[in-house]
Amino acid sequence: MIQKRSLLVTGANGFIGKSLKRRLAELEFSSCVGAVRSIESANQPGFIEVGDVDAFTRWEQVLEGLDTVIHTAARAHIMQDKALDPLTEYRRVNVEGTLNLARQAVDAGVRRFVFISSIKVNGEQTRNNLPFTEKDRPAPQDAYGISKLEAERGLLALSDESDIEVVIIRPPLVYGPGVKGNFGSMINLVEKGLPLPLGAVNNKRSLVALDNLVDLIITCIDHPSAVNQIFLAGDGEDLSITELLKGLAKASGKVSKLVPVPAGFLMFGAKVLGKKAMAQRLLGSLQVDISKARNLLNWQPPLSVEEGLKRCFSEK
Repeated sequence: MIQKRSLLVTGANGFIGKSLKRRLAELEFSSCVGAVRSIESANQPGFIEVGDVDAFTRWEQVLEGLDTVIHTAARAHIMQDKALDPLTEYRRVNVEGTLNLARQAVDAGVRRFVFISSIKVNGEQTRNNLPFTEKDRPAPQDAYGISKLEAERGLLALSDESDIEVVIIRPPLVYGPGVKGNFGSMINLVEKGLPLPLGAVNNKRSLVALDNLVDLIITCIDHPSAVNQIFLAGDGEDLSITELLKGLAKASGKVSKLVPVPAGFLMFGAKVLGKKAMAQRLLGSLQVDISKARNLLNWQPPLSVEEGLKRCFSEK
């Protein structure tokens, strides 16, 4: 049973933050404040408007009396970033904004800071069935991953020079009700019943259901073994893109319509069309090893992949 805590959830109207705050309310925490950019986007009690999260955000009044911060707010990974200098923009929010919040949390006497990072800190692909682990040398390939790594390093340095306890969680792709992006596009294609040339892809991808990630975050709020640790999140079941699409079709009650086109042909066609990066994300492997969370925290993902996929359609 988790002890009652006074918490702050940043990004509380986002995909992860909204579900997390709702779950914390169900657990009857003594106090859970949700920080949002604009109060109009929340439109309910228990939220506070903070504006943009950057180096100048004032958190003093928000943090007063709190003992735990769960920081989900971020400049998210943007597929077609139109910023003139994407890395500077990611750093402004994900590094400077995070460390500004953490320093003010130290000054306010906050006990623990849980930071939602990204598997992109590890890299973009795994090979030879060797999953990413927390011990791997970081190898971010894009501005988003670089900014998350820099934030992690800043937080761990801050924990070394203060009393605040830092917990870092790196999730892969998160899916669940209301998911957008590439996963949301896949759901739409499956529901339309369109034939897809992805019936012979033998890659392996680790995903994490939204409810599983929220459960891991909550475990990290109080667990004594989580202090100053990094954890990879996941469902504990890896799927090929073919298996994932079949699972989505089954979860939605549709007939799977997959054409078995060899992955090599798909990659060649993507290169010709200038879509190599997109094809690599779709056809490549990215596996994570969650044994550290299992062993150190005694944590098990409460949902199977099958149950997680079904929940993607629960709000449709």
